[in-house]
Amino acid sequence: MPRASESTMGKRDYYDVLGIPRTAPPDEVKKAYRRLAKEYHPDMAKGDKKVAEERFKELSEAYEVLADGEKRKIYDAYGHEGLKQQVWGGQDFDWSRFTHSRDVRDLFGDDLFQSFFGRSPFGGSLFEDLFGGGRQGRRGSRRGRDLQTGLAVSLEDLLRGTRKEIQIPRAAPCDACRGTGAKGGRLVTCPTCKGQGQVSRSQSRGFSQFISISACPKCDGRGQWPETPCSVCGGSGRVETTSTLHVEIPAGAPDGLQLRIAGKGEAGAPGAPPGDLYVIVQTLGHPTFQRDGRDLLLDWPLTVPRAALGGDVEVPTLDGGARLRIPAGTQTHTVFRLRGKGLPDMETGRRGDELVRVVVITPDPLSSEARRLLEKLEGALGEYARDARPPSVDQP
Repeated sequence: MPRASESTMGKRDYYDVLGIPRTAPPDEVKKAYRRLAKEYHPDMAKGDKKVAEERFKELSEAYEVLADGEKRKIYDAYGHEGLKQQVWGGQDFDWSRFTHSRDVRDLFGDDLFQSFFGRSPFGGSLFEDLFGGGRQGRRGSRRGRDLQTGLAVSLEDLLRGTRKEIQIPRAAPCDACRGTGAKGGRLVTCPTCKGQGQVSRSQSRGFSQFISISACPKCDGRGQWPETPCSVCGGSGRVETTSTLHVEIPAGAPDGLQLRIAGKGEAGAPGAPPGDLYVIVQTLGHPTFQRDGRDLLLDWPLTVPRAALGGDVEVPTLDGGARLRIPAGTQTHTVFRLRGKGLPDMETGRRGDELVRVVVITPDPLSSEARRLLEKLEGALGEYARDARPPSVDQP
């Protein structure tokens, strides 16, 4: 997978886009975006407006990633392709994936925000239309619910990374009406709110009058209503289905890692964006090894003669086997380290170690010949065998 410094499908490095070093702290990222956004916003830029719009989108894409700690971490490790697979569900960035509209308002202030982003021909601000708000989305249509699922992955898969197929039951946009809830996608002005998307109610208390404004309950704030409800989804714009998705699991993914697949949660109300799917990586149990972060733990049996005399033994590893030298006189529960035989770090690729704890086993049952030899060994050990004592351990 390409690193962040490499070009993927013509995309420039995000740090170059914002003109900042790779070590830039969050406040420097925000300052760079603020300065460049003012310079390249289509309504304010000098010259070709189309070029300015593309530049503005490029800046916003870079800001979406570098202003988010989790996305920035994935980008630094795996580049544009890593973001595409792990964050955006195999798709490229578009305005619906921008989550920092509130940051932009905070950056410019309310007055500057309104004047800077201006009004669009659709009745909303140009900023709202660019980011998928428009007349329907900005007034209160409910975003789809986020979903979460666990994905069990074996140690062998985590050694090199893997691609897993999962089945997700969810409410998806209705294909018949394109998610509008209307037959043929034909919408008319909502008769309740007259297209405003809001309703008001006044109450009098003494000499005062109070007016409350809320989203229209009929159209859910869209301002539009199906001319004829879709017969497939009953006008909801959503149908229950099971989606087949492919999830890229990076090598060395830590237990509990949360992978976000944008737009693969529940479908939203008509006109609203879908939720996201969060896949939680869970490490499967293994018959031979236990996982401890990047390290692998292994209990390995030794016979009494081997522990006493020493020698080489062959022990398993995730990618084959390794020869382990046992010193003479090794005691049970001694731990040996096989460097670089554990799991890789998700960011650096550097592998952890395999920790082998030897366990001296006593043969049972004993043959008559084995008993005779052990009795002879006990006699040869003499006082050492009689006087040997385990180390003192304080008990609670």
